[in-house]
Amino acid sequence: MIDIQNLVVISMLIFALSLIGLIHNRGNFISLFMCIELMLLSINTNFIAFSQLHQNIHGQAFVFFNLTVAAAESAIGLGLLIALYSDNPKYISSDTLNQLKG
Repeated sequence: MIDIQNLVVISMLIFALSLIGLIHNRGNFISLFMCIELMLLSINTNFIAFSQLHQNIHGQAFVFFNLTVAAAESAIGLGLLIALYSDNPKYISSDTLNQLKG
């Protein structure tokens, strides 16, 4: 069995890498969504680890709700990408979001 300290360290490293990715890549939409998904993955890892440590199901229930939020975020992100790609099929940038104002 993996120790709780190792899981927390792995989760912290994943969260730090995704935070660095968010700060570093402001222009590319796909990498922004991947970094946010990595953040949610690190949070889910902590929920599962502490749920297993305390022998209760509450952390796993939070993971279920977190996964539904991640799925909704992916669907909205895909819709935005399709809307941006239809205007300019060469490059998708988050700087072009002002084109979607209506």
